Amino acid sequence: MPDAIAIRPAQKSDAAELAILVDISSHGFASWFWYGAVLNGSKETAFEEGRSFMRSDTQPAAWRDASIAVVGEEIAGVIIGHPILPSIREETSPHPVVEPILELQKMIVDHWFIDSLGVYRHHRGKGLGKRLLAHEIVRAGNRPVSLITESDNDTALGLYKSHGFAEVTRRQAVPLTADGKQHDWVLLTRSAA
Repeated sequence: MPDAIAIRPAQKSDAAELAILVDISSHGFASWFWYGAVLNGSKETAFEEGRSFMRSDTQPAAWRDASIAVVGEEIAGVIIGHPILPSIREETSPHPVVEPILELQKMIVDHWFIDSLGVYRHHRGKGLGKRLLAHEIVRAGNRPVSLITESDNDTALGLYKSHGFAEVTRRQAVPLTADGKQHDWVLLTRSAA
């Protein structure tokens, strides 16, 4: 008999697991960003910084904004969503790589924003991504729901489009390294339910 699947709110004690799943969701972008704390000497590893961020009680996209899929007794996936507040218009990019993402986020003030959706590889194919996405759409209430994904992530694009998301616009991504992959960041939006 397959293990039961449940979705629950994240707890602060889930922060390390959240950091791993956010990094999976971002294909390593998160750990690349968090590595700045290693370079400035404030943390020993990128994931220590990721765990610290996820433990924040005040940062958007930290543990308070996360929902977790549990299979049996194992955390299997995460979705993180929060409203995009008008204050984002005043934010400046901490790094050129983040600039196109921030530019897209500034276009969706007052939308519910899905920041991350990640599932461990060995739990994929069980419908967890669909269930987490449906859960987050309900959490959004009467707001439009938006997200940003990579133009070459066909699996994610298919999932989102099958749930009513449509492409609004895109921006060229700044590669993380000189020989990094070329892609666009794609802004997708779903009308309010």
